[in-house]
Amino acid sequence: MNTTITNHNDRMMNTFKFVPLITAFALLSCAGEKKETATVEEKVKVKVETVHKQKVEQISEFTATVQANAINEIAPQSPARIRKLHVETGDPVQAGQLLATMDDAGLKQARIQIDNQETEFKRIDELYKVGGVSKSVWDAQKAALDASHTALANLEENNQLISPLAGVVTARNYDNGDMYAGLPVYVVEQIRPVKLIVNVSESFYTRVKKGMDAAVRLDVYAQETFPGKIHLVYPTIDPATRTFSVEIRLGNQDGRIRPGMFARVTMNFGAQEHVVAPDQAIVKQAGSGDRYVYVYKDGAVSYDKVKLGRRMGNRYELLEGVADGSQVVVAGQSRLSNGMQVEVVNQ
Repeated sequence: MNTTITNHNDRMMNTFKFVPLITAFALLSCAGEKKETATVEEKVKVKVETVHKQKVEQISEFTATVQANAINEIAPQSPARIRKLHVETGDPVQAGQLLATMDDAGLKQARIQIDNQETEFKRIDELYKVGGVSKSVWDAQKAALDASHTALANLEENNQLISPLAGVVTARNYDNGDMYAGLPVYVVEQIRPVKLIVNVSESFYTRVKKGMDAAVRLDVYAQETFPGKIHLVYPTIDPATRTFSVEIRLGNQDGRIRPGMFARVTMNFGAQEHVVAPDQAIVKQAGSGDRYVYVYKDGAVSYDKVKLGRRMGNRYELLEGVADGSQVVVAGQSRLSNGMQVEVVNQ
């Protein structure tokens, strides 16, 4: 009986010896399966497109406010009462047209004074010819008479306010009978032609030439385009904005364009070769205005900053950031990060 018990105990001990071995084998098997699962994790699938350089018209749009070609403030040279105003705000005027007549009391007094001076000068002149007065007396009388004539001419000019240019009256600051007190009596603005001032990036400085065409659209005439030409290119660059000013003139022969109107100016600076990419490739950096593109190469992607130019339908001109012939990601960007390994599936 003891022999039987001993054999039974031996069998139990051998069974317990095998249990740890089975458990350890099972744990190792599980660990191996987990390791294998982590190793075969799928790569992010993306679609790519090869981009190339092409000629792109360098068309830029600017905003501006219409300005009069010239502005003239009409006022007398000295204080005087306004006797008669001849035009109203909004009236068209021609160069040389009488706008206002000032009080002529001072003018009449000046004419009487000159008449007296001329009579006196004739007397002195006769005496001088016969040696009755010296040359210095004659010179003094002549100088006084000349000064009075100059003053009279100024008063005559001051008495009638004439428009020096053709244009439209844009302001009238007095009524008949008012005393001139500093403000101009009228403001006349030349509107044939009108001008626009736009600020252009310094990168175009060598391309902008006097006489170049410009297309102008006005919000008030939304369906029309008005032809303009570059009249003046300012010679300096603003160091703060890195732009230079360009003056554009519009003939405005019908006078429909008026100072103060809001304008949109389009100019073509010629063609340049730049990479063109589909808009699906452009990624906006959160929290900033920067734009990026994922570029695919050798199984991985890089997150490259780009500078956008013109938008042409569903494609963008890239001024910098992507090389000619690069492959850019056009689908699947939301799961990507810089340097990530990816799988290309373009089917």
